[in-house]
Amino acid sequence: MLYLKRKIDRYLTEWKSNPERNPLIVKGPRQIGKTESILRFASANYDSVVYINFVEEPKYHMITADGYKADDIIKNISRIDPAKRFIPGNTLLFFDELQAFPNIATALKFFKIDGRFDVICSGSLLGINYQQIESNSVGYKTDYEMYSLDFEEFLWAKGYDDTAIDEMLTHILELKPFNAVEMSVYNELFLDYCILGGMPAVEREYIEKGTFEGTLQIQRQLIEDYKEDIRKYADGMDQARILNVFNQIPPQLAKENKKFQISKVAKGARFKDYRGCIEWLCDAGIVEICNCLHFPELPLKGNYDESKFKLYFADTGLLVAMLDDESQEDLRVNKNLGVYKGALYENIVGEALTKCGMGLYYYKREDSTLEQDFFVRTKKSLLPLEVKARNGTAKSLQALIAGEKYPDIQNALKLCAGNVGYNNHILTMPYFCAFLLKRYLQQCDL
Repeated sequence: MLYLKRKIDRYLTEWKSNPERNPLIVKGPRQIGKTESILRFASANYDSVVYINFVEEPKYHMITADGYKADDIIKNISRIDPAKRFIPGNTLLFFDELQAFPNIATALKFFKIDGRFDVICSGSLLGINYQQIESNSVGYKTDYEMYSLDFEEFLWAKGYDDTAIDEMLTHILELKPFNAVEMSVYNELFLDYCILGGMPAVEREYIEKGTFEGTLQIQRQLIEDYKEDIRKYADGMDQARILNVFNQIPPQLAKENKKFQISKVAKGARFKDYRGCIEWLCDAGIVEICNCLHFPELPLKGNYDESKFKLYFADTGLLVAMLDDESQEDLRVNKNLGVYKGALYENIVGEALTKCGMGLYYYKREDSTLEQDFFVRTKKSLLPLEVKARNGTAKSLQALIAGEKYPDIQNALKLCAGNVGYNNHILTMPYFCAFLLKRYLQQCDL
């Protein structure tokens, strides 16, 4: 099976090279490739890999019957399966589907103190049980957040190397427009990525066949799998509420005002009744919350209204899979990303910001039409970020830059279908550069 190179590959190599490494917990939503990447790393770096899946093999829930010390757990694993080998200094214990048995996290402290074996834990829906895991292993673990493929990983799958990525970053740092060939090629690749999303099963189908054939069916099956997880893991009456929220995201993103309205989810619905449902979807890695700022100023953390927010899918492919048949055809045949009134553009940028480790914030002034899609920051300033379906004027950006009320804002960013440029304190760049934003902000002078 075709292996798709992932960013976690490099991280795992660096983790193993650290002599002081802690047991590692890899978090992330289901079916994004966690198990595949970890097993590939393990087979290349250890003589013995002890793999335990707590969902497929519930008998291993008994391994802590005698306590959480490394020797006790190893003895019990050996009793269940005498074929498993434990070679000091050259064995990786891989506990998968950790959400099915979060108690094993208590053992991480003892494996760290013991020091003979490396340990990696992984699982989907970890956010749901993470308070229990956190309290059981504080100070004795390292966390890694994994996502579905971003555009950079998609470019790797298409054969592009780090040189091409570095050149793209140089274009925006030096305000050097892309030539016609670069614009055509990268725009085409980015459109394909937007239609596919970043789920490995979907990407692999596309890479191997060279067409979109079969990809929509895989996307729709993933949607059903996520809904099944909600039914399986969510508590009682919250299941229906969580599913209602999940199903409401596409139609609400299709509106001009993309603020998520709880009142539209169900008759008489109130925010306090649904807050936990939204947090559940966020903890499960299915959605990302974009918070509405009280006021566009630094700092961003804590400067927002918890009752006002937009919801984006953590993978745009999930949004694509939920489009109606007419929008599907318009998107796939005509490559029209403007369907759903720019919802796909916003979702793909929100996804890119999240995947490079940035929070999601927007602003809407109550007493005017001033509204801003996203905000990002450098060390010294706040930058409004606008996502334009076309390369038109950006009145809200100009108002924020010129307004005396907003001293933290001197410049702005605009992502659109156009080329790199800088005019009136607004840096414009193509959509396909969104995945580079954090690297750009770390090196720019804005």
